[in-house]
Order: sequence, then C-alpha cells, then structure tokens
Amino acid sequence: QLQLVESGGGLVQPGGSLRLSCAASGFTLDYYAIGWFRQAPGKEREGVSCITSTGGSTNYADSVKGRFTISRNNAQNTVYLQMNSLKPEDTAVYYCAARASLFRQCWLTEGDFDSWGQGTQVTVSS
Repeated sequence: QLQLVESGGGLVQPGGSLRLSCAASGFTLDYYAIGWFRQAPGKEREGVSCITSTGGSTNYADSVKGRFTISRNNAQNTVYLQMNSLKPEDTAVYYCAARASLFRQCWLTEGDFDSWGQGTQVTVSS
C-alpha cells in the first residue's frame, strides 16, 4: 500500500526556516514525481512545488520562488522541501503527493497526483 508521511512542520517566526520531509513506504519513489501542496484556513489547496522522478526538473509557485527549494533522495525514499524566509502567509497545512510519471517536467496540477499524505502544519507567526 502506498503511503506518504510528512514531517518537519511547526511554529516558526517570520524570516525563519523549516525543512519538510515526505517519506514514502510501500513503494519506491524512483518512478514518481512528487508535489508539495498547501491549504491555508478558509482557502483552497494550492500547489507549492514539484520535482520529477529523477530530480532533473522542478517547478515552483510564484509565491515561493527564491525562498523554497525542493529536492529528493531516492535512496532514502524521501523528498524534502526547504523553506526559507518564511512569511505569515506561508501558514498552512502542507501535503506531499505522488504521481507515477517519468515525464521530464512536472506541473502543479492537484488532480494529476494519486497518493497523498496526511499533512503537516506550518505556522509562521511572531
């Protein structure tokens, strides 16, 4: 059974950093693109970043470009989201999702992703 587990969320002050992890079990990530999505209270879920199965290509929402970095370690079956210069508007539940794909690009289209984690809360506040 495919399972994704997010970790690394928490409370951080504006300007701070967090690194989220998405660990997969029950399958190997080698053939999966991974996306990070987030949902703030009262808002729809939105795409944050994605990375292709090989890690050769990434994509970011405009709101996080230059601040967030997605990476993956297939040997550890884990994908990371390094979040720097955090802002209060980054407060949300962050989800990782997997899509079986060998495409050389990835897109932040929620409906393309099949398996989802339960989410981890990120709160940016002073």
